Amino acid sequence: MTYQNTEFAVSAAPADVVRRQYLASAAGDLEALRATLAPDVEWTEMAGFPLAGTYRTPDGVTANVMEKLGQGWDAWTAHDDTYVVDGENVVVLARYTAVNKATGKPLDVRVAHHFRVRGGKIVRFEQFVDTALVRAAMTD
Repeated sequence: MTYQNTEFAVSAAPADVVRRQYLASAAGDLEALRATLAPDVEWTEMAGFPLAGTYRTPDGVTANVMEKLGQGWDAWTAHDDTYVVDGENVVVLARYTAVNKATGKPLDVRVAHHFRVRGGKIVRFEQFVDTALVRAAMTD
């Protein structure tokens, strides 16, 4: 992944690390996404979400979340728009958009993500989303 601003590309500031994660995800660059995650990352997808659970390690996160989203959805994207930063905590208000491959139904739902960043790496992630809207897009 190429960044125009080289300071941003290496910044350990929590909001910059999180933003790089969103950019990598949107580009489908799993290597760049894994580079934002700590080796002992804990990544929690909300109960009720199709991929609910807690995943560990950068490879575990990308294999069990990003790659599986790509299998079930076309153009899955998290559009980050509002950041609230308090030290190592970053809360991002965003929107998921996608089209479910099985039903052809579009998804457009608000989401909140809580990240904890230490030493320039994401060590913890927790998702909050209206899982009923996600499931509705998955159901005929």
